Amino acid sequence: MTDINLAAMSREQLRDYVKNHPQDQVAFQAYMDRLQDEPGIEITSMDQFEQLVREKIRQSQAD
Repeated sequence: MTDINLAAMSREQLRDYVKNHPQDQVAFQAYMDRLQDEPGIEITSMDQFEQLVREKIRQSQAD
């Protein structure tokens, strides 16, 4: 497997990587950590995370 520099990815790049590589738990945790570091976003459960992802997808499709 190719070594991926997750820290060098933008949040959007990391999100896309996680979406395309759902088995990569290290990348998923890096994305969750990045989200938690942002002000105003507090992820406390997988249900909440999935809801936020669905809302973002809906928003992007409406644009």
